[in-house]
Amino acid sequence: MRQYRHRIPLKTGFFFLGYLLLLAVPSPRAEEKNWQVTQETLANGLTIIMLEDRRAPVISLQIWYKVGSRNERLGITGISHLLEHLMFRGTPTHGQGEFSRLVQEKGGSHNAFTAEDHTVYFENTASAHLDLLLELEADRMANLTLDETGFAAEKKIVMEERRMRTADEPAADLYEQVGAAAYTAHPYEWPVVGWMHDLETITLSDVKDYRQIFYAPNNAILVIAGDVSPEALLPKIKATFGAIPSGQPPPKVTAVEPEQRGERQVTLKRPASLPIYVAAYHVPNFASDDSFPLALLSVILAGGRSSRLQTSLVENKALVLAADADYDRTSQDPSLFILSMRIAPGRQWQEAETALRQEIQKVKTQPVTAKELERAKNLVESTFTYGQDSLFYRAMQLGQYATLGDWTLIQKVIPGIRAVSAEDIQRVAKTYLREENRTAGLLIPEGTPVREAPDGGLGGKNIH
Repeated sequence: MRQYRHRIPLKTGFFFLGYLLLLAVPSPRAEEKNWQVTQETLANGLTIIMLEDRRAPVISLQIWYKVGSRNERLGITGISHLLEHLMFRGTPTHGQGEFSRLVQEKGGSHNAFTAEDHTVYFENTASAHLDLLLELEADRMANLTLDETGFAAEKKIVMEERRMRTADEPAADLYEQVGAAAYTAHPYEWPVVGWMHDLETITLSDVKDYRQIFYAPNNAILVIAGDVSPEALLPKIKATFGAIPSGQPPPKVTAVEPEQRGERQVTLKRPASLPIYVAAYHVPNFASDDSFPLALLSVILAGGRSSRLQTSLVENKALVLAADADYDRTSQDPSLFILSMRIAPGRQWQEAETALRQEIQKVKTQPVTAKELERAKNLVESTFTYGQDSLFYRAMQLGQYATLGDWTLIQKVIPGIRAVSAEDIQRVAKTYLREENRTAGLLIPEGTPVREAPDGGLGGKNIH
């Protein structure tokens, strides 16, 4: 049920759902939704964001804890994801398995995920059952059962998950190595699932201490979207969450990644069916105006069948089976712009690398066409806006931007995209897609080939 996410959490930070990217209609401008949002903060520091949307008698409840692998340290990497698993072990009031049984009994669904910057728990169900969800989430925030038996069981599950989703998945293995090389001072260096030795040595005491610091109401955001009345809902939230004591302010992450001054190269030799090549560049996040051109650049390069890398490297030259570009502008700290390729059978990775660098040079020296830019804008706008037809994803957007400091940042996305010019695209390509700012990773198959993900893993930075 649970899942962890390795970079990138949400493609370009615009909730790029794959099927929406393919089906989005590029010609009309997507109309933006109204945001009937009420925000409150309880005395214990819990932030509450309520979105009133009465189109159907359903709700999405989400709790965003502002803690992820970014808040860890060497020796306990992976502890955020491990704690996510343990949050389903039950409380003295609701034993193991009761949470899931009660939600499913009401016809609802639930899940959770851990990322670099946050851990999120969510339930989707009919609005008539909202009181139950409030009681269940408040109960496990305050009264989670943590014992050696449950801890040992979940730790074993997480270690096996690492083996299956990273150690046994060539592309994920390569991404992990590239991330470790690209960062030298920032905690984005280690994977969300953690290093295996750390998982082996983390103790129950470590988990209890970590939970006490980061799972207090003053480090959480409660998002409720759907068929709700904020006036009627707020007293219920105060009654369930209000009595939970506030914690000490969690320590801030102050690490800053220094400027990279030369290309770094990673070679990974392991069983795999085909070579994979990755180029990762340090780029800014949402705090920079460059984030919007970078998001569009990722679409121009590898967003859909008419993108440059798909047309040139996959179709015309047949050098690669798949090419991808990923950028997460909604990370807490500056992230990576990642280009990846799965080399076609019978072709040399050197050919593909040369062709990729030629495409990068082209976007630096020649402005993108008006048609390309308009297509990229339409894809981003339509995907971002049409995704809001889903109540769950509207709540996700609220939580995502609220963890960045202000949910109203949502309303700046479309204007930011529309303001990007061809010159902006060319400028950010020149500024960031430089050799000295690049970490290049190469997977060279050796030994017995392994069974890989259907897409070759290039679309699999979200590891579930």
